[in-house]
Amino acid sequence: LNEPKNHGAFVEKVGQGCEAAKALRCKLMTVVAGDDVPGISQEQMHANVIEGLKKAAPVAERHGVTLILEPMNVRVDHKGHCLYGSAPAIRIVKAVGSRAVKLNWDLYHMHITEGDLCGHLREGFAADAIAYLQVADHPGRNEPGTGELRYTRVFQELKALKYTGYVGLECVPKTTAEAAAQAVYAADNW
Repeated sequence: LNEPKNHGAFVEKVGQGCEAAKALRCKLMTVVAGDDVPGISQEQMHANVIEGLKKAAPVAERHGVTLILEPMNVRVDHKGHCLYGSAPAIRIVKAVGSRAVKLNWDLYHMHITEGDLCGHLREGFAADAIAYLQVADHPGRNEPGTGELRYTRVFQELKALKYTGYVGLECVPKTTAEAAAQAVYAADNW
């Protein structure tokens, strides 16, 4: 997305993805901005992402699918990724201006990048920029309760914000997938 030469292929892939999403009755499709491009400023890469998403948004709108852009963290897992942090991600969604382009707000990435999860969630919801949330703890990207994040507090904030969408678990279970799912249930049981 961060290079105009890729936009045509991106729009084509979005169309193919929307067909698959329809078959699976999926309404959300994660997209990423891409890695840094040597010789191109971050500001220009973000402008290119906006341009690419504006081209793909009508395709997603026709199919009833929301493209959810995922900012990453560049400290631990995605060194060199061109989109990280809530402020630039929200700016991109607002600049695209389509109901079919929102954010995949991965709380693990946001915690590593900037912290203040509840404050940034409030900003993201106030901007109507968030469509989906993912959770994992830090360090280790394991299930809630295994690291430093206090998900019971974050889930209380989500309730106060009246979030009723999906919360995905994207983690590496410390033991089993079932134990990880139980940890999420426990974090949401306040």
